[in-house]
Amino acid sequence: MRITGLRATPVNIPLEAPMWWTGGLYPGTSKVIVEILTDRGLVGLGEAPSADLLGPIQAMGERLVGQDPLDIAACEERCVPPWQIVQNTDDPSAVKAFGAIEIGLWDLRGKAWDQPLYRLLGGKVREAIPFTEYFGFRPGKETSPEAVVDYCLAMREAHGSTCFEGKLILGDPLLEIRTVRLLREALGSEAVIRLDSNMQWSLTTARRVLRELEPYDVRNYEDPVATFEEMAELRRHSAIPFSSHVPDLRRAVALGVPDTIVTNFAVLGGINRAIRFIGACEAMGVGFWCYSGDAGVCTAAYLHVTAATAWIREPSQSLFRWQVGDVIERGPFRQTNNTVAVPEGPGLGVTLDREALDRWHRHFVDHGPLDHFHDPARPGRYRRLPLA
Repeated sequence: MRITGLRATPVNIPLEAPMWWTGGLYPGTSKVIVEILTDRGLVGLGEAPSADLLGPIQAMGERLVGQDPLDIAACEERCVPPWQIVQNTDDPSAVKAFGAIEIGLWDLRGKAWDQPLYRLLGGKVREAIPFTEYFGFRPGKETSPEAVVDYCLAMREAHGSTCFEGKLILGDPLLEIRTVRLLREALGSEAVIRLDSNMQWSLTTARRVLRELEPYDVRNYEDPVATFEEMAELRRHSAIPFSSHVPDLRRAVALGVPDTIVTNFAVLGGINRAIRFIGACEAMGVGFWCYSGDAGVCTAAYLHVTAATAWIREPSQSLFRWQVGDVIERGPFRQTNNTVAVPEGPGLGVTLDREALDRWHRHFVDHGPLDHFHDPARPGRYRRLPLA
């Protein structure tokens, strides 16, 4: 089997309503959907974490024509410079672009051997994969602590959800503390509540916020401050576990924080490198789970790898309930009783919905990539939160 070409399609995946985060209003995400074409008619599906990787992916596709897609190491050698050099530059685009393609190569491998990806990775250690529901402040939706609580209670009633994660990012420490108190009182002691600050707090404010949150059993706080060094200082004042989207395992081990790395497989260079990274996390006692906002292709990769990896023990993040569309048939995935079943088809087990792919590509063409840094109160400027 040989690669005959590659299609890369940028798409937008909007949310039903934008959510406030540190950078402004988060309206959804822009991705690149990768299709690796072969002379046997099999097509491997991959997904890039951001639309700016379109050019590098297309260039790599040209280099891969004629290559054996089952020889992933040879494909990487044609696309990615020596790893130690990549690590020593400020341009991770080659790693992320190939990571998206590499997911598609694994999908092809499963299709060629007529096996779901989790079997190629050693088999299942769990049948259903846990994800959190998301909450936050959303214009036109949940604009108060009481509304956030009502939303979470509605998710519990409708879908059996007991695991929640959210951003309470309006720059007001007292608002966050009050919302978490009301959530714990309403959801009870058994519910999982995790928070994500997106690095909004100064160290001084974070000390205060976490001290007040201690009684409410916050399972994890993601990126409460801007650096691992500040997080290490914060650890002296709080027993709440921390996580981060920054996949710097060496510093995490050296400093003792964060407790968990939360990232995307393409960011790490693909499924192969993600599995090795997770193994290193296990050896060093650092947790791992997957982040949110992806389309169905990358989410399927999360499902299979988590099914086959005992170390991913906590729920991964999800924005499933808020995504208004996807690029796969029957997408987006939706959790019931906190979990999503692993697809059982060959490879990733998902199929592109051509009509949906075209629709969300047209959205990208018409509107451009979704802007994560939009502040409607200050047009033309980036949002700035107080760092008191």
